[in-house]
Amino acid sequence: MTPLLFSLARCRVLRLAAVLVPALIVCAFATAEPARADFRLCNNTGGRVGVAIGYKDAEGWITEGWWNISARSCDTLLRGTLVARYYYIYAIDYDRGGEWSGHAFMCSREKEFTIRGTENCLARGYDRTGYFEVDTQEQRSWTVQLTDTAEQPVDRPLSPRSGPPPRTPLGGGPPPGGAPPASPDLNKEGLRR
Repeated sequence: MTPLLFSLARCRVLRLAAVLVPALIVCAFATAEPARADFRLCNNTGGRVGVAIGYKDAEGWITEGWWNISARSCDTLLRGTLVARYYYIYAIDYDRGGEWSGHAFMCSREKEFTIRGTENCLARGYDRTGYFEVDTQEQRSWTVQLTDTAEQPVDRPLSPRSGPPPRTPLGGGPPPGGAPPASPDLNKEGLRR
């Protein structure tokens, strides 16, 4: 190949590269997934669990359930940027019995549900259920980890405000240490105003 033909071929390759490289960069950014902001729950136990969630949106309090989450797996309960700082969780261990519950009372029922409001659950035909509070600290996304009671550190019992309380037998009572101190920013159901 003569030096002139080699220079022309090289120029064509450089021009093609000048067009293709920016196009490939634009393509790469166009197909990249945006950062996800979700509320997730991971079941780090050896059994299947059923999960219900409660939170306050623009229209008021709402509870939803059930998500059935296999042992040692995670699921997204709410997709998108979190709309509240505080969320409330209630979970049942289907395989071995027990529950993760708390002192914030909201409505639920045995079958799939979406319930508006937390007042008069029983009068409206729902169950009155104690959920535990999750403080997301106003993060865009959050993941709750459910664990077995035996997996909790003995010298550091979980606080009802810092994570899920240890499982109690179905229909169980208050967690070890009794009820959390009353807080002036809670309503009669134990929910933040």
